[in-house]
Amino acid sequence: MRRTALAALCLAAVATAGLTGCLPGQNSADDKPKGPFAGLTGGEIADRSMKATTGATSLRMKGDIPDDQSNGTIRIDMALNKKGECAGTLGVGGQGKADLIKTGDTVYMKYDEAFLRAQGKGDPKADTDAVVSMMAGKWTKMSAKGQDAKDVAGFCDLDSVLGGAEAGNSAAKRGATTTVDGTPAIILHEKDGKDRYTLYVATQGKPYLLKVISSSEKDPGTITFTDYEKRVPADAPKGKVLDLDKLGG
Repeated sequence: MRRTALAALCLAAVATAGLTGCLPGQNSADDKPKGPFAGLTGGEIADRSMKATTGATSLRMKGDIPDDQSNGTIRIDMALNKKGECAGTLGVGGQGKADLIKTGDTVYMKYDEAFLRAQGKGDPKADTDAVVSMMAGKWTKMSAKGQDAKDVAGFCDLDSVLGGAEAGNSAAKRGATTTVDGTPAIILHEKDGKDRYTLYVATQGKPYLLKVISSSEKDPGTITFTDYEKRVPADAPKGKVLDLDKLGG
């Protein structure tokens, strides 16, 4: 599979979540705001949201993110925490999907046939057929400390994924109030040159980031954030698991 695609996913998540102000002075446009976060500028709300989001011990990320290598899209639905555990699915370019679990020092993955054939594009058909026969629909495992699993293991660490999303001097502007999957939220608008970003921040409870929409030409995409502080279902698969480290050895 594309290890670089997983690394790109991390960078894209940080780029869209880690918005910092690029247009000084825009906060003054929020003239005596009322309603949720009354008295706070859009930038102050964004900063509070970044602090709350990066302070969470677990969350779930779901969305479509550009993949520089394939010029396609990575689709992700992943729960992860600061213990380095994760559980969910990912796919590249709409060509199949892979299930991923990391618990302890082990990475478990299960690929469907479409995913394996897409990753084997350009390889001899006999080789790809053999890989599909051996791995499709079956759980595999690797040491999280091995070279092949390093990018995956890094992505499963919430601190690493949100490592560039610290609060500080945001120039976001307040927008309307709305809901995201039933959760009351306020919309914030951020821009960086020609790029435009829309943030949805929870107005009840902690000001967690609920959704980010990027209209950036380079990194367009949408990510939603849910299940804050919930347990990540990173349980090792039951039954037979194919040990890829032993096969490689």
